[in-house]
Amino acid sequence: MRAREMPHPLCCISIDCPGLGARSPAPDNPMPEPDGAGEGPSSAAVAGILCKWTNIGKGWRYRWFSLQSGVLSYSKIRRGDPPPVPEGSGGVRLIGRTAALFSQAAAASATACRKPRKPVRVVHLKISSFRESKTDDRRFYIFCPTKTLHLRTDLSIDRVAWIQALILATKETSICRGISFMQNDVSISTEKLRDRLQAEGLDKSLIEDCERIMNSEFSEYHRQLKLRYEEHLNSISTFHQQLEDLYLHMQEIDVEDLATSEGQLQLTKYDYSSSGHEKYNEYSTTESSDDVEKQELDELSDEDELSFFDTNECFGDSAITCASKVTASNDFDRTSVIEDNHFDSKIMDVESQLEYQNMLLHIRWRKKLPEPIEKEKSVSLWSMIKDNVGKDLTRVCLPVYFNEPLSSLQKCFEDLEYSYLLDQAYEYGKKGNSLMRILNVAAFAVSGYSSSDGRLCKPFNPLLGETYEADYPEKGVRFFAEKVSHHPMLIACHCEGRGWKFWGDSNLRSKFWGQSIQLDPVGVLTLEFDDGEIFQWSKVTTTIYNLILGKVYCNHHGTMNILGNQQYSCKLKFKEQSLLDRNPRQVQGFIEDIKGTKVATLLGKWDHNMYYSLSDKILKSKGSVLTENSALLWKRNKPPIDPTRYNLTSFAITLNELTSELKEKLPPTDSRLRPDQRYLENGEYEKANAEKLRLENRQRMSRKLQENGWKPRWFRRDSEHETFRYIGGYWEAREKNKWEDCMDIFGEFPNNAMVVP
Repeated sequence: MRAREMPHPLCCISIDCPGLGARSPAPDNPMPEPDGAGEGPSSAAVAGILCKWTNIGKGWRYRWFSLQSGVLSYSKIRRGDPPPVPEGSGGVRLIGRTAALFSQAAAASATACRKPRKPVRVVHLKISSFRESKTDDRRFYIFCPTKTLHLRTDLSIDRVAWIQALILATKETSICRGISFMQNDVSISTEKLRDRLQAEGLDKSLIEDCERIMNSEFSEYHRQLKLRYEEHLNSISTFHQQLEDLYLHMQEIDVEDLATSEGQLQLTKYDYSSSGHEKYNEYSTTESSDDVEKQELDELSDEDELSFFDTNECFGDSAITCASKVTASNDFDRTSVIEDNHFDSKIMDVESQLEYQNMLLHIRWRKKLPEPIEKEKSVSLWSMIKDNVGKDLTRVCLPVYFNEPLSSLQKCFEDLEYSYLLDQAYEYGKKGNSLMRILNVAAFAVSGYSSSDGRLCKPFNPLLGETYEADYPEKGVRFFAEKVSHHPMLIACHCEGRGWKFWGDSNLRSKFWGQSIQLDPVGVLTLEFDDGEIFQWSKVTTTIYNLILGKVYCNHHGTMNILGNQQYSCKLKFKEQSLLDRNPRQVQGFIEDIKGTKVATLLGKWDHNMYYSLSDKILKSKGSVLTENSALLWKRNKPPIDPTRYNLTSFAITLNELTSELKEKLPPTDSRLRPDQRYLENGEYEKANAEKLRLENRQRMSRKLQENGWKPRWFRRDSEHETFRYIGGYWEAREKNKWEDCMDIFGEFPNNAMVVP
């Protein structure tokens, strides 16, 4: 039976589909049938659980993956939901430790009659590629047209199984595509043509030539049709995949980047008039305010134990991510006050977002310090203190056992851990919301103290001319600091972020008073946004108590005034802790406009979080639960999984990391190259003490250089404001690797040292 017939102006020619009754002539070069082709594309299916990288906030998450007919799909794993199991004639092969999960899910599905969850995403292998990781034997990547899937198995042998399954599925896909076209090849029946020509009395050889010409022409015509058909299929598949990626990435932008990792947020924007603080509710999510309030109060009820401190020295930085949370108002006449983390101007197109996420995935900072090579010796603190009562701490020579493997220059950058608050402040200012800008600046000023919790060791005192650079592209921050004076000890820093600049110099005055140490920072920190708004403030006093007897702890106390050059200023009071204080480490303050009217209040703890309320009423807290309507501004990041004896934060652990690539770009003055600090980090204490003694003797020679007119390389004193300002040129020199003007401050001091003019 013929599928259909097409009339021809000269003869009757029909186009037949094989298998429908017509006889197809044997091709001149028949294609050999590949092994296993007869099994079809659904002969085997593979399924299992893989870890998929989602984003920085959520990290690696388990997903159920299934592979069948050249299509890889995955779905989220939910308790009580059976996984979507592929159906194949060859059965399902499970990879990894999924047999138990599979059987339980199947049993639950049969009992509860629940349908499997639909896949989150589908990947067509015919338009994708994949490769193994060269550094991790459990990771591999699948490259789609618009996205890269970063996957990880529990065992290295599981990755081998998945790669083999992907290779086999890719081969089967190409084989099946060839088979389908072979089966759909059109045969041209020339029986009616032959009968017609024979009726005309033409010679048999002439009739065969006509048939051969006709077959050749139609074969070429059909080949062109097949190519067009294949191109259209690929275009449609690619377009469909791009639409899916666009939809998923828009969801990630709207949900994952704007909401917290703990739950959904209600989002509310506020508009402030010059005379008051009006607000309006723009939009909110479906999550009830009661649930949000309960979640927030549950978190606030957790009391933190009293912690310790190390001699914190200077400035501050940004955190990788900090989620914002919301509490609902108890007054039904008022809208709940919620932090708005939404930046309209920062929503990038899909391509830029993909490039940014891929960049973040390739930036890997270390998670812990190296294991110590030697066993640390115990040193009597009292024996060191009794001989130095009343002396300046910076002039006291202490063994490395009292140090942490960071310099004071690196401590300056540690205060910038939460620089995302300055990014938010910049965006709020662009939208005309000056009040939310200064609230985020205030939270940033407080957040720099959070890393002092539990830090008992002091940082290394940098040498004259010592520098430190920090380039964190995922944070959008480039930082540089230099020790510009030895006596008095002055450290100058300069940092550039997304729409803002931060600089300052600091002199830390410190003294022993027997049972305590008092640290008084001297210097002004300046923050300038690209639109011209400037904020300045100074740090408060820090005191470490119970050095001899009792539990060692620290307290930051005093008043911090954040002065702005435009509409708002802020005053923060760091509460001094008493012996019977049940709620220590509190910070309380308010925002006032140029008329002196209080427009917002702040309350929190310098080691935990900061809240604000758009009211002139002072926030109060009973225990840890705020009794007034408030919203979260900042929350401290979680501590590292593998804490060290120095109690470094996850961010601080990365500050002294030195890779071979970075070492080639650094100047000889960088703190990462300081030998005693590096020996201490590696746990080589004897070498560290010897190098520390050598470098301190060298430092005495550096003091003579300063007295003879030594000048810093990258900073100059501003005679008008009496502060050191960055003169530029460092990052340009780094790009060209030109460090001829930099002294080898960590090497042996030459006898004929020349004074740098």
